[in-house]
Amino acid sequence: MPVPSVAVGVQVSDLGSYQYAVRMVLTHDVITATRPRPGILEQVLRWADQMAADLRDLLGYTLIATTRQVRLIRRLDAFDPTQSAALSSRYGRPFDRRRLAYLCLVLAAFQRSRVEISLADLVRAVTPAANAIDGLGFDPTVGAHKAAVVDVLDWLADRGALRLSDGSAEAWASDTERGDALYDIDHDLCAALFRPARPVQHLTSAAGLLDSTFVSNKRGAQREAAAQRAARALLEYPVVYYALAAPEVADALRPRGIAESLSRLTGLAVERRAEGILLADAGGRFTDRPFPGRGGAVNRAAGLLLAKVADLIEDPDVTLPEFPAPAEADDQRELLARIDSALPAAGVVQELAWSAPPADAGDESPHPAPGLLLPFVADESLRGMIGDLYAELGPASFTIAWQHDPRGLLAAAVTFLADLRLVRRMPGGVLVLPAAARYRNITLALPVRSASGQQSLAFDAGEPDE
Repeated sequence: MPVPSVAVGVQVSDLGSYQYAVRMVLTHDVITATRPRPGILEQVLRWADQMAADLRDLLGYTLIATTRQVRLIRRLDAFDPTQSAALSSRYGRPFDRRRLAYLCLVLAAFQRSRVEISLADLVRAVTPAANAIDGLGFDPTVGAHKAAVVDVLDWLADRGALRLSDGSAEAWASDTERGDALYDIDHDLCAALFRPARPVQHLTSAAGLLDSTFVSNKRGAQREAAAQRAARALLEYPVVYYALAAPEVADALRPRGIAESLSRLTGLAVERRAEGILLADAGGRFTDRPFPGRGGAVNRAAGLLLAKVADLIEDPDVTLPEFPAPAEADDQRELLARIDSALPAAGVVQELAWSAPPADAGDESPHPAPGLLLPFVADESLRGMIGDLYAELGPASFTIAWQHDPRGLLAAAVTFLADLRLVRRMPGGVLVLPAAARYRNITLALPVRSASGQQSLAFDAGEPDE
């Protein structure tokens, strides 16, 4: 399978600078003169032409670069509920449905003829549209509604789509009669932030937002499309398991080529195992969820749980049951059904609509992947492990938030590990995925004292297992 050449016009001495620019583009939804920090835009624009070609050929992505902003338009093959950092408040809380709806209504309220807008005028424009949607609405006397508006405006201001020139959104939230704020509007950046793959008013299913680029029946075109899909899976997910991925994705990733091109593009290291493949980031800066890492009770508890799970699996006196892992296609159908359950039933232009694919679409394959049997650890065992950790380390080591809530910390740690594709949540317990063995030697190191004098517990992960 031919794989596009990557960074062909980049000198060896400049490769690190190019890879850094690529990582900035892939980890930030938009890059401006001030976001993520001053100077990054110039470093990225230096490589814009080469980067646009590499991202297009290898991944099928589109890079939009101007002198004022850089935006990467991704192609979405599947829904990923773990990627919530792009749409979250300044405190890191993911946007709920109300905030997502308000964000769309606020963007729709902007008019090209206006270069600025007051918060009071914006709310007056958005309120009728919000109240026309069952279950949404906007009431200025409800604090939760006002807090949602403030989070949306902060999100837009953080990306430069709005610039606060007078007043304060917090003052408006405290007193809508006297408080107000005035914003300058960057219409070009607003248009770059909201670029749905399809007209949203024509959707009968969220599946219409997924990539459905026409691929001809020519074998070469189909191989190229499968290679790009495989590259996107390896780049966007912590690990790709051959037995769980679509057969064409697994077939494309097994030989050398795609992963090595991604390694040259991003500077990450390729790790291959019999069960799958991943890109390892030793620096921990190419992910929204670094692991293992210093600080954070959930992160620490997750790592220590993995060590205890590994001890249980390797105990010769214990025989754990094994079950096949559900295919990713099954997860996608379940997630799609959950998303579609919230779609409005009226107002859809049916004759132009994009609908969900048939349930059996893409299920047939001439080379079905072998099943993957995984050890199952019951919830009772996990509760015992977290109890042992509290007894060994003391409740206070898990911070004030969790020292009296071991069950809550366990649930958060398991969710964290599931997001990393290290375990799979099942009724009554978890399936342990192969990449979890990579961290089986993880131990709690001595406390690390920061520059501020505070102590935080760190990890010693040891060497990755072969």
